[in-house]
Amino acid sequence: MIGKVLTIAGSDPSGGAGIQADIKTITMHGHYAMSVITSLTAQNTTEVSGIFDIPADFVEKQLDAVFTDIFPDAVKIGMVSSPDIIEVISKSLRKYGAKNIVADPVMVSTSGCRLISQEAEDLLCRKLLVLADVVTPNVPEAEQLTGLSIATVKDMKKAAEKLSDELNTAVLVKGGHISGSSVDVLCGKDGSLTLFEGERINSRNTHGTGCTLSSAIASNLAGGASLADSVRCAKDYISEALKAGLDIGKGSGPLNHFFKLNK
Repeated sequence: MIGKVLTIAGSDPSGGAGIQADIKTITMHGHYAMSVITSLTAQNTTEVSGIFDIPADFVEKQLDAVFTDIFPDAVKIGMVSSPDIIEVISKSLRKYGAKNIVADPVMVSTSGCRLISQEAEDLLCRKLLVLADVVTPNVPEAEQLTGLSIATVKDMKKAAEKLSDELNTAVLVKGGHISGSSVDVLCGKDGSLTLFEGERINSRNTHGTGCTLSSAIASNLAGGASLADSVRCAKDYISEALKAGLDIGKGSGPLNHFFKLNK
């Protein structure tokens, strides 16, 4: 079955993250990709030098255009840096009864640039993350959202449980920033914990890993997989894309989203 997957996120002109990474990932999962752009960024593998938010009323028009014609089987939410845009997305998702929502709370770019204001961050939790079927913070984002210090897998479990309880949704805390093997922790809405262990791949080219993982999860959900299987398959896809080893740009380069085509 070809699913229809909508990504709501910012644009990365260098192609490694944001809308561009999402469309590549959704396509490589065999699904039909649609996009609503929230922000234009001036960024590459070394820095984010500018952010221009799309006017909220135009974001709403984009959402209306998609939902009234090609209803998505899953929705991935990425960078949303303005309170007005968060309000519009929240309203639209409720209005249309969106399903299989994967929210990646993008706060800081791989190059270390902050992508969201404090005001928008507070609203993000209250209005948007609570609508998601799963939220996918990395360790720094989970620390920001919970106020906890995270240095071990045990800490990751505590953070996932705390955030899941506060948001009343499933939470996947990604362990890429923790030393040792690559472990992600999923806390289900029912409080159950599932650990996903994987090989740690040493690569400086990790630009867009969070965007790619969340859109891969959304793609798997659109295909009818369970949340646990969606995460497991998405993690495998990320690992293969990292192993394929693109080396593009002067900083943290992108993944090889098209690794399957090169075999």
